[in-house]
Amino acid sequence: MSRSRIHLDVQSMAVGDAIAALERKTRGRKLPEAAEAPAPAKGKAVKSAPAKPGASGAGEIRIIGGQWRRTRLPVAQRPGLRPTPDRVRETLFNWLGQDLSGWRCMDGFAGTGALGFEAASRGAREVVMVELDAGLVAQLRSLQQRLGASAVKVQRGDALGALQQVAPGSFDLVLLDPPFAENALFLPALRAACSAVAANGWIYLEAPAEWDDVALAPLGLVRQRYLKAGAVHAHLLRKGDDPGA
Repeated sequence: MSRSRIHLDVQSMAVGDAIAALERKTRGRKLPEAAEAPAPAKGKAVKSAPAKPGASGAGEIRIIGGQWRRTRLPVAQRPGLRPTPDRVRETLFNWLGQDLSGWRCMDGFAGTGALGFEAASRGAREVVMVELDAGLVAQLRSLQQRLGASAVKVQRGDALGALQQVAPGSFDLVLLDPPFAENALFLPALRAACSAVAANGWIYLEAPAEWDDVALAPLGLVRQRYLKAGAVHAHLLRKGDDPGA
């Protein structure tokens, strides 16, 4: 055998021995697994994404002030149903002076009842909630019973008809929050409220656009306060012939 052949055989044996040694060294070891997400630190809660309500799910409103302050009430979700935002309600009742003891109020287009329950929480003697949707009426009555709100009366019906049927000057405060998509309701609702509210009473209007004094003058109304919050235009109105306006 030639020297070159012997040299190649020695090299092959050396390589084979090295491979065998490497196999013995790694035999029994597990292949590395995919990295797992780190566990949360001990004592810290894991935050999860809030569940999204379905089409028939529920939302919630919070009463801002009065005897039921901070109380959270569940409300049904309906297309176009839009509870008055907390900031707007807080501002409205700051305008009105917080304490509504003895007041007679009507919450037309009551919806979730956010405005009417807020008025009752602040001492109103009577709050008439008018709502056309049967499901919302049932929920308003359930919330009334839960709160023990004896001053609240929930009735199913049309807000315009209810305002037109009461005696003139029946209410100290009329709350109007018609569906924003139904523009034709705003003017007749304001007309009916003008008759239903007392001479020194207030009308609150929530609308998708601003009503200025030029638009309100033909109705005999004067704007006392105004706030824009997002898509909501909040107006506090009074009869123009009131000497205290």
